[in-house]
Amino acid sequence: MKERSRHNSSPGFACRCLVILLALVIAGLTLVSCTAIRKKEESGDYDAQFGRGNDLLRIVAGSENRVLEPILDAYAQKKKMRIAVDYRGSLDIMRLLQGGTIPYDAVWPASSLWISMGDEKHRVRDGSSTSITPVVLGVRQTLARELGWTEGPVYVRDLLTAIREGRLRFTMTSATQSNSGASAYMGFLYALLGQPAEITLQDLRDPGLQEDLRELLGGIERSSGSSDWLKDLYLKGDYDAMVNYEALIIDANRTLEAEGRETLYVIYLEDGTLLADSPLAFVTQNGEADRDEAHQEKLFEELLEHLLSEPVQLEIQKTGRRTDLNGVAPGLDDIFRADQGIDTKRILSTINMPRAEVLLAALELYQDELRRPGYNIYLLDHSGSMSGSGIRQLRAALELIMDQKRSGELLLQASEEEINVFIPFSDYSHEPLTARGPVELEALRSSVSDTRTGGGTALFGAVEEALKELAKTDLGGRRPAIIVLTDGMNTASGSQREVESVYRQLGLDVPIFAILFGDAHADELEGLAAMSHGRVFDGREDLVQAFATVRGYN
Repeated sequence: MKERSRHNSSPGFACRCLVILLALVIAGLTLVSCTAIRKKEESGDYDAQFGRGNDLLRIVAGSENRVLEPILDAYAQKKKMRIAVDYRGSLDIMRLLQGGTIPYDAVWPASSLWISMGDEKHRVRDGSSTSITPVVLGVRQTLARELGWTEGPVYVRDLLTAIREGRLRFTMTSATQSNSGASAYMGFLYALLGQPAEITLQDLRDPGLQEDLRELLGGIERSSGSSDWLKDLYLKGDYDAMVNYEALIIDANRTLEAEGRETLYVIYLEDGTLLADSPLAFVTQNGEADRDEAHQEKLFEELLEHLLSEPVQLEIQKTGRRTDLNGVAPGLDDIFRADQGIDTKRILSTINMPRAEVLLAALELYQDELRRPGYNIYLLDHSGSMSGSGIRQLRAALELIMDQKRSGELLLQASEEEINVFIPFSDYSHEPLTARGPVELEALRSSVSDTRTGGGTALFGAVEEALKELAKTDLGGRRPAIIVLTDGMNTASGSQREVESVYRQLGLDVPIFAILFGDAHADELEGLAAMSHGRVFDGREDLVQAFATVRGYN
């Protein structure tokens, strides 16, 4: 199909050197378990399903593709078939492609580089870009004007200056967990070096560059492992700015305007931009013995042809995504709005990516030294209800947290300045165990894992104590978070309402995350997570993914 090749020269494909880096990073990585997905296949419990019929096309997609669900639904209804979608981060899709069985027919990540890097067995084909969107900075309109950023070009050093002057803080996804975060970080680095023809290892050792990057990344007040969730976080919180895809800034502005709130002004950083090309590709030889591959590929081909058709490409543009490097169709000024900083006539160009070993060093530098360190309080449920499978799963989680070699393979290792506090609880909270940096964290492994189970579950009391402890602690610029490892059943005194009251009284912006084990009950924890702009994850079926996701969000 000649039409299909028209996006294959998009800037996402220009980043293939980054593929080599990421392949090195994940060498020896623990592969994502397919247990959860097998259960989805048996129960039909996908993240999203469209249409009715005997034919089923299964897709694993980046969360930013949720905005295209109406298009998928209309197509599935018309074809009298089913389309099932599970949403995962780009890094998760990469790992899935490296595994044995891939229980999907197609992959749809944010960028081609995740397919190229993960497809070591050459099982992915017929990939085509379905849309294009640049990674941009969205700033509150009044603040953008105060900073003078609505009148002319804005450079990365302008962003750094605003952070140093205390005039700007922003939200951004993790550079080691999300495509938008990795793109922004590499753009920052390239710009601060003066847009060199080639970035070298010697460049990365420059103390001045490291200090600039450390200060710039220090302006991030909340992070996440998902671009779509970052958009939702911005809408729920009180923040100045967000680094994200242009399409998601447009989507956020629709909600902000509808709620009578201040919209974001889009800033295209003049000296450091990358694009996402959103490729949809078919998975051959996916490891399932009973799959009719020819039939599934036909279903895929028809869907891809539909998405690349001129009418549907126009519908995709109406969601705020571009489908061509040469601008957008006429009549879409109400979507790509100039008053919100959108510039459809702008020439979109990408940065010069360095060699693989330099890219690897850059990401390790981010994780180990440059990103804002965390102050993490882990609340460990050792109540009687956790005995058996629950405590075994919790101890496995602690091994993953504290084993720095294994965490390093996921690019989630602790930095030297990171502080991790572990507080076992049952009827009451036990004495905390504190580790600063990776060496002390490793040293605590046996001590933390030895606590026995028994007694009731003072879940809310433990969270309340952790909040009060954070309120009186000098964080030293660290980003705080509370992570609860539990089966979610509170059996002691205290309530969600009391915790929420304490949270408001203390005036904190501390996310509460939870990883569930055993016979988990998520209801009580969902409320705390929503109140604090945190999330609840299931550690029973895929512990590696749950932990990696939590670490990516803080």
